[in-house]
Amino acid sequence: MRTMNRTSTTEMEVTSIRLERQLKEKLKKLSGNQGYQALIRDILWNYVQQKSGDYRPKFSKADIRALIEAKAAKDESCVFTGKLIPEESEMYLGLTTYGDLVPVSKDALKNLPE
Repeated sequence: MRTMNRTSTTEMEVTSIRLERQLKEKLKKLSGNQGYQALIRDILWNYVQQKSGDYRPKFSKADIRALIEAKAAKDESCVFTGKLIPEESEMYLGLTTYGDLVPVSKDALKNLPE
C-alpha cells in the first residue's frame, strides 16, 4: 500500500485520534518507511472510496486463483468490466491471490487477455 498524493501535509488539518497502543505498534510495523500516519490516511481513503462507490480495484485474469459459482444477493459490479451484475443473476466469486473474493460476471473472462 502506498500513500496517495492528495495534499501536502502543510495543507492538512490536524486531527487527534486515540488508538490502542498495540494497534499503533502494529501500524508502525506495517507502514515501513512511509510512516503509520500515511498508512492510516491510505486506509481511510480506501474505506471512503469503497463506501462511496468510487473505488474499483484493478485486477487481471492472472490475479484470480479460483472461481466459485454464485448468485448475486444484491446488485454487484464486475471487477473486470465494471458492468452491472443484477441481483439474483448467476455470477462467479473470484478468489484473488490476495485472498479477496470479488464479483465476476459470467461472460467477463472470455474477453480478457491472459
